[in-house]
Amino acid sequence: MASATSFYDFKPLDKRGQPFPLDSLKGKVVLVVNTASKCGFTPQFAGLESLYKDTRAAYGDDFVILGFPCNQFGNQDPGSNDTIQEFCQLNYGVSFPVLGKIDVNGEEAAPVFEWLKKEMPGLMGLKRVKWNFEKFLVGRDGTVKGRWASTTKPESLKEVVEKELTGGKA
Repeated sequence: MASATSFYDFKPLDKRGQPFPLDSLKGKVVLVVNTASKCGFTPQFAGLESLYKDTRAAYGDDFVILGFPCNQFGNQDPGSNDTIQEFCQLNYGVSFPVLGKIDVNGEEAAPVFEWLKKEMPGLMGLKRVKWNFEKFLVGRDGTVKGRWASTTKPESLKEVVEKELTGGKA
């Protein structure tokens, strides 16, 4: 999607294989995370859920986390969309949207991830996603405001998320 100018231009597939128009999130702050069920970073689901619930308690539905399961890193999310959903809910009580499984790198990479990587390259200008649980923060205007490595704990993003929600007044 070469003509994409914002996050809202994309329609990735949800867990049922139906388009999930990101323009339905216009005006919200969105944390995008590529997830996996069998990774050393998988316990971050708990931190993501805590960040999601706490932030929504304070700011209402102005904040959304979108999980994008990915099996490209060590085959750490091999299950079906249904299996992944069940795992997230049973083990971590995940209540934020976890969409359909995608690729984040390579020829089959989801267009939304191609766009995110182009807008906010990683360390040393590298565009590829390095591992599971890499995070991108999208502002209310649909532009990428930040990118963090897998090692960044979700809880540590609370302040930057709140700053984005309040227009820099956190």
